[in-house]
Amino acid sequence: MIEDIGKVAVLMGGLSAEREVSLKSGGRIVEGLRAEGVDALGLDADRDVMRRLHELKAERAFIALHGRWGEDGVIQGALEVAGIPYTGSGVLGCALAIDKLRTKLMWRGAGIPTPEYRVINGEDDLATAVSDLGLPLFVKPSLEGSSIGITKVESQATFVQAWRAAREYDSTVLAEKFIDGPELTIGVLGNEALPTIRLETPRTFYDYVAKYEADTTLYHCPSGLADDLDTALQRQALQAFEVLGCTGWGRVDLMLDGADRPYFLEVNTVPGMTDHSLVPMAARARGMDFNQLVRRILELSL
Repeated sequence: MIEDIGKVAVLMGGLSAEREVSLKSGGRIVEGLRAEGVDALGLDADRDVMRRLHELKAERAFIALHGRWGEDGVIQGALEVAGIPYTGSGVLGCALAIDKLRTKLMWRGAGIPTPEYRVINGEDDLATAVSDLGLPLFVKPSLEGSSIGITKVESQATFVQAWRAAREYDSTVLAEKFIDGPELTIGVLGNEALPTIRLETPRTFYDYVAKYEADTTLYHCPSGLADDLDTALQRQALQAFEVLGCTGWGRVDLMLDGADRPYFLEVNTVPGMTDHSLVPMAARARGMDFNQLVRRILELSL
């Protein structure tokens, strides 16, 4: 029972480039849990977080840390050592899902479709990537979330600048083939796929501003896709999630091409929970309000 769960520390903030989004997510989660009768408190996680958890006598952790140190298996491993149960995926699932290159390798081995890509190790690789993948294409750091460091490259002249921008966030940089079609996202809660959301933005792509700041992004839920296609995508999203060893809850992002063929992009193991975020939106379409959602995520950690 949720009443027997004890004191819950909501870990937020942290040290990644997604700190500000994490603080917003964590604040909302604390409010939602308290509204459900949970003894919850927010904890801005720094390198002293494990000592502070011990001092607070926290019996469970709700992880709201986005990006590195929160979605990469690091905090999960520390909590495992300390014997503190936590929400979401474990060490393996987080470590694989945050790494876009390893995600692609795993998916290819399992037959999950994902866009063609090339690893960019230096400027000498740029011309080859354009020749192999065509233009436009996306350049992205392998280890980041919230579209941080991602650039849509439409001409070879801007490729070097995009590569250098991505390298500021990670030494491994991918060039990824552009898929011309709608962007979709499918939340996962337990063993269930939440309703598909189709995204529309007037921006170049669904970037950080479109995700967290702009009021011009359109969210279609129901997605407007044919029922049989929607069902097939949800089933495949669950498979893509499970192949990476992910559990509990998360979000799977994908694109459709002009022939309605899916291409899976990434899995978020600690999705945003702000007022612009997608998992709460999909849960609401399923008839679950925000407070009920965070309660359910917490219950899945039992």
